[in-house]
Amino acid sequence: MDGKLKHEPNDDEFEETIGLDEDDAPELTEEALKRSIPAAQFFAERGLPMPGRPKSANPKVSVSLRLDREVVEGFKADGPGWQTRMNAALAESLRKARKSA
Repeated sequence: MDGKLKHEPNDDEFEETIGLDEDDAPELTEEALKRSIPAAQFFAERGLPMPGRPKSANPKVSVSLRLDREVVEGFKADGPGWQTRMNAALAESLRKARKSA
């Protein structure tokens, strides 16, 4: 699945799905805006971890490159995780090249 909604719910479906009418939400007042704080501060003050995926100590680098069709199809043929497997294959190739140099 590509993560895109196949169907945009209408107001009635929205209400049925979450059990709330979106018009029942309280109005955001100037006073509420003045009291609002950034999410990072909210969680930090309460000693809670930030929700979501934690920051990696060794983050990946986003790149754009052209590869032979056969290479991409070969990795994709083994199913989900093909990019991770491709990264591992490239890292192993680099280790071998450095070792022999």
